[in-house]
Amino acid sequence: MATTPLLAGVAGEYFVAAELSRRGLIASITLRNTRGIDIVATNADASRTVTIQCKTSQGSHKKYILSDKAESFMSPNHFYVFVDLIGVNEQPKYHIVPSIVVANRVKTGHADWLNAPGKNGRKRKDSKIRTFSDVNDEYLNKWELLGLFNA
Repeated sequence: MATTPLLAGVAGEYFVAAELSRRGLIASITLRNTRGIDIVATNADASRTVTIQCKTSQGSHKKYILSDKAESFMSPNHFYVFVDLIGVNEQPKYHIVPSIVVANRVKTGHADWLNAPGKNGRKRKDSKIRTFSDVNDEYLNKWELLGLFNA
């Protein structure tokens, strides 16, 4: 049985919160009306807090749809966790990416897409849709990038 896209997103948030908790961190899922922030996470002594936006994909495409807001919604303490829900009997895969990296990549990627010829060589029309991918798994399981673990 496949998970519907809406439920996949919620499932991704809960998987991330559970993984953070499993690693000894405090993770709180925000209310649905908190724009751009799905989870607030802090270390056990509350000396560092980060915010997280979760994006979930079903299957193994490793391509995530974002809005144009991803180009400017960034902070040193804000991260994206891209979740791959591969199958019901398989563990999800997590790509932990600083928001600054996401902003730069989606902005550059969108500019490249706009400048490339479209169908029949036509100029492409701008769109609010952006995409992010971690094809080479550069950020796979990079939980340490959150800076919440004591050395």
